[in-house]
Amino acid sequence: MTGPTQRIVQLEDVKVRFGKGANPFLALDSTNLTVNKGDFVAMVGPSGCGKSTILRLVTGLLRSSEGNVFVAGREVGAERVGVGMAFQNPTMLPWLTIRQNVMLPLKIVEPYASSFRAQKNGAFRDRAEALLEKVGLAGFGDHRPWQLSGGMLQRANLCRALIHAPELLMLDEPFGALDQFTREELWSILQALWMETRPTVFLVTHDLREAAFLASRILVMRSRPGRVVEEREVGFARPRTIETTFEADFTALTQTLRAAIVSARMVGAAAQ
Repeated sequence: MTGPTQRIVQLEDVKVRFGKGANPFLALDSTNLTVNKGDFVAMVGPSGCGKSTILRLVTGLLRSSEGNVFVAGREVGAERVGVGMAFQNPTMLPWLTIRQNVMLPLKIVEPYASSFRAQKNGAFRDRAEALLEKVGLAGFGDHRPWQLSGGMLQRANLCRALIHAPELLMLDEPFGALDQFTREELWSILQALWMETRPTVFLVTHDLREAAFLASRILVMRSRPGRVVEEREVGFARPRTIETTFEADFTALTQTLRAAIVSARMVGAAAQ
């Protein structure tokens, strides 16, 4: 028998305004959402709809103007929650090796930071090597970032986001700059990593195929002001394959999402 569902993230009537004075810009309007432990949630919508704003709220990089943001049952920032982050730009430090870049979170995130100096050439190094092998970078730990392709750097970027076993994994367009074939290969790698460790994942993406391939739930947002206007469960069996993306049900889902985004764009435009 499984235990009760644990809520990891909850937003209650959250609004975010930017600017001061009589007419501040309302970026996010009355947003409510709940994410349970182990969920893989993708957020899609037009540019400027507030997807990245929600990621910043959840990680504590931004405070809401109104409403409440809870992480692990407490207001964001009240209790330490392990967070891993990966963005479109891998931002590797060029003077460090790939292995050293992957291990960087272990130097600053507790409980690892306290013992990093003693173990950086032992258990932590083994942890980094194991992750590099899982993403197809075995043998590349001693290379420098400038020696790797963009796709290889994003593989290392995923390793860095996961090295400290985060409870929350925040992904902001991590594959957006890659070619189609590399992107699809990394979908399968990310899916396998998620199935193995089951962190709670937020994925921001403009790629509807990517959202449908990876996510368990998809949130559709409208723009200016941003708000979640629709939610879709994704019931395709895992592990999903690229062949899954050509099946009729998969295509129907992406077309439904596209129509929802077009509708949300029109609603957002009318609200301005």
